[in-house]
Amino acid sequence: MAIALGALFVVSTAFAQALPPGKWWRRPEIVQNLNLTDEQQERLETIFRTSASDLIDLKAEVDKASIALRGELDRPQLDRTTIHRTASRLSEARGKLFDRELTMLIEMRGVLTDPQWNRMRSALDKLERPQQRPMQQMPPRRRQ
Repeated sequence: MAIALGALFVVSTAFAQALPPGKWWRRPEIVQNLNLTDEQQERLETIFRTSASDLIDLKAEVDKASIALRGELDRPQLDRTTIHRTASRLSEARGKLFDRELTMLIEMRGVLTDPQWNRMRSALDKLERPQQRPMQQMPPRRRQ
């Protein structure tokens, strides 16, 4: 169960990096870099508005399930059956949120041309690279 929850977290985190945060299609530097048309911006806005309500509700379900799981784990007497049942609800809620986010990503990707998508991915990859340095490249820690 812990492995499944960990894998879902990693996948969700990776998905979150598939697009810039917020209403990226309204940011002048992105509009210019991708050469987004007014029609594309409107289509992206519509997709976002259509998805927003679902995403808010699904995120709330994840938050509720997380709080419930923490509550069960904080009890002095652990009930393993209840903990597993609560963890399963959390996993299911995360899965539903991921599916809805993925659907939105697919719809947004469908608005962009291949060159626009490739430029965006390239720009995001450059932003991510400094955060993903292998440990061997990090300077050694000094002993005190």
